[in-house]
Amino acid sequence: MGAPSISPGCAASIRTGTLRQSPAVPTQKEVRLSELPHVSVVMAVRNEAAHIETTLQAVLDQDYEGRLEVVVADGRSTDGTLAILRRCASEDSRLKLVDNPELGVAAGLNRAIDAAAGRVLVRCDGHAEFAPDYVRLAVGLLEETGAANVGGKQDAAGTSTLQRAIAIAMNSPAAAGTARFRHSSQAGPADTVYLGVFDRRALEEVGGFDPTLVRNQDFELNHRLRKSGNLVWFDPRLAVTYHPRSSLRALWRQYLDYGRWKRVMLLRNPGALAARQLAAPALVIGLIGAAIGAGIGVPFWWIPPAGYGMLIAVTTLWETIRRRDRAAWLLPAVMPAMHLAWGIGFLFVPTGGRLAIPVEGSS
Repeated sequence: MGAPSISPGCAASIRTGTLRQSPAVPTQKEVRLSELPHVSVVMAVRNEAAHIETTLQAVLDQDYEGRLEVVVADGRSTDGTLAILRRCASEDSRLKLVDNPELGVAAGLNRAIDAAAGRVLVRCDGHAEFAPDYVRLAVGLLEETGAANVGGKQDAAGTSTLQRAIAIAMNSPAAAGTARFRHSSQAGPADTVYLGVFDRRALEEVGGFDPTLVRNQDFELNHRLRKSGNLVWFDPRLAVTYHPRSSLRALWRQYLDYGRWKRVMLLRNPGALAARQLAAPALVIGLIGAAIGAGIGVPFWWIPPAGYGMLIAVTTLWETIRRRDRAAWLLPAVMPAMHLAWGIGFLFVPTGGRLAIPVEGSS
């Protein structure tokens, strides 16, 4: 892992917000560094051995000149993740590890935040990869906009053919919906952003992440921030590379969780409902209705499945041409896995119990 980008003396003065006491006149760089906030990158991971080292390297290689630390809450990983984290911590003093016995992402993030010293909190996850200027840009945007949370796009990318197909689907509005963090190129206020960079005071004032939510913690937290009068700001320059699941089974489990925990979140916060969130449940209801209609001889029962098939076909053709990647040919398998799992989870799958805690690194 890389060495800290500034000296220990500078780091100590930044944390207190004052310049080092010295008979010498502070240099221009010392004055500028003293004004930069202490940043804590917080992560909650579980079974991320395949990605965690790349993720950490991208975080520790940030070009931010202020003090930066990384606090990782490990949810009792069983795949070697903890051994990698311990090795990385021994190589770079900026990395701190905490235990997350509750296993869930929100609980882990809260534990990481409790152990963090930064005034700015940067959320990262085990499948993400920051650009070198991510933290620097985000800290500047917090100051410029006065927002409580700033963030950008989720830029999915894969290596295997199936993973690339899943990434194509996640980057396509037709496949993954019209949420701003997936496709927008215009900066401005948003209902939610990917991951997020938070003003610590604003985050703590609304109570942090909700540990009872296994999924949809970000959307729910941003809803509380906006409801309390804070600004959530989107900027496409804060794009984060995301490595999606690499099997249809893991993708199905992931989106099943997304759907059922979205239902829980919306039942608690009905005002957070966006029309796009009803698309997958409506699809499932339409297909069930078509199956029943076919069985009892209802005319035109074929319209819902035909319409959905047309959407898949057009999206597959368009993405194949646009991306010039034959992985897009797998969209007829990937899109139904995402849409049907999300809709079934939203409509039918109960929540509760430790079995609901996802194994994040599953592939």
